[in-house]
Amino acid sequence: MVRIGMVNYINTAPLYEIWKKRVKRPDWEIVEAPPARLNRLLAAGELDMGCVSSYEYAARPQRYRILSGLSISADGPVGSVYLFSRIAVEELSGRLILLSGQSETSVCLVRILLEDYYRQRPEYIRGEVFADRDREREREIVAVLAIGDDALRLRAEGRYPLQFDLGEMWHQHTGLPFVFAVYAVREELIARNPDTVREIHRTLQQCLADGLADLERIAAAVAPRIPMTQQACLAYLQAMEYDLNAAKQEALKRFFTLLIHRGEAREAALPLKLFS
Repeated sequence: MVRIGMVNYINTAPLYEIWKKRVKRPDWEIVEAPPARLNRLLAAGELDMGCVSSYEYAARPQRYRILSGLSISADGPVGSVYLFSRIAVEELSGRLILLSGQSETSVCLVRILLEDYYRQRPEYIRGEVFADRDREREREIVAVLAIGDDALRLRAEGRYPLQFDLGEMWHQHTGLPFVFAVYAVREELIARNPDTVREIHRTLQQCLADGLADLERIAAAVAPRIPMTQQACLAYLQAMEYDLNAAKQEALKRFFTLLIHRGEAREAALPLKLFS
């Protein structure tokens, strides 16, 4: 049995919707969860491989390799990783920001952007974006980091006057794309059964290729989850990128280097270890 972690956000639909319909392998167990939970399960050995935050690889690189050719990334605006704010970025020092508990990568990214590039020193709390909070606490929160479907819903609500796309902010400061998630596999599974890893790798790549060729149908199927129009969902999915080309690998190296300098990642994260 191989335990595979999958994220069921809209942005994984081009791959995962095809996988759910086509792949019927009782020996390949799927575990659905937000990225942060999949990170924990993979780190603990309760998953063998899966779609996890890029940060998870940087934090424990000795445990994993990255499947080549696959990512969840954007070269500019990503459309579903936002800092929603009531005030300008340059005014956030000393103010309270709510950080989504669903993704370690996005938490690290927003802190790098605010602290290293904008020289801001906010206060942070972690929690769920749509959780119930007392009114006083809610008034103290001036900005919210939201990802995935939560970010899409907040955009639709228009609750915050300022919306900062983290993929776009990163690109403005670095000139690079940003890789939000990778498909990582534990070294033990590679050592035990490399042929199975290759088979799963090929299946993931084929599902993605077929999904990207059928985006209009997929957008129509998943748009009601938010809800959003089919056209808006299609435009969002068309802006996402799912490869891991040389520019994406360079972006991962830049992100990991910043994390290492901040003491938030292992030096062994570089150079990248890819499985082909």
